[in-house]
Amino acid sequence: MNTQDAVALLAPAFPGHGGVWADFGAGDGTFTAALARLRGPGSTIYAVDRNAAALKSLKRLPQVAGVDVLPIVGDFTQPLELPGAARQGLDGMLFANALHFVPDPEVVLGRLVTLLRPGGHVVIVEYARRAASRWVPYPIEPARLGQIAAAAGLSEPSITATRPSNYGGNLYVARLTYLGKGALSK
Repeated sequence: MNTQDAVALLAPAFPGHGGVWADFGAGDGTFTAALARLRGPGSTIYAVDRNAAALKSLKRLPQVAGVDVLPIVGDFTQPLELPGAARQGLDGMLFANALHFVPDPEVVLGRLVTLLRPGGHVVIVEYARRAASRWVPYPIEPARLGQIAAAAGLSEPSITATRPSNYGGNLYVARLTYLGKGALSK
């Protein structure tokens, strides 16, 4: 998938512009670049991945004027602090093809959503109708995502887009809202 395809897939999940977002499991930045285009000028995006070499490829991506993309080497499945504007609370989080590597997504999401401002959003890109494999060890069907969301204090998922995957099954995009108190009310 290239950045243009990622923008088209994500666009229905991203009304509005700007804000402070984190892309957890950013990898080489395809979805980070799409997020930057969709959020536009005035936004800050923390691209978080444990692979420092993958994050270096962010420098090769086309930059969006007025968007600060800040790479952070870190494992989002472990306790993690974000610097700068993120300390005031995130407006949203993106997990694009990242949660299917996590055996306990309820626990990880439950911890990370507390970094959100009240009413903050979580956008998830995952596979449906795909068997477990080394590339997708813990597939998350949309019905299971509802259970994960409830356990993490998130709204019922709204599926905003689907498309066939070149690797089997379908990709889906889900948008959720944090129902808890969030970072600004601590």
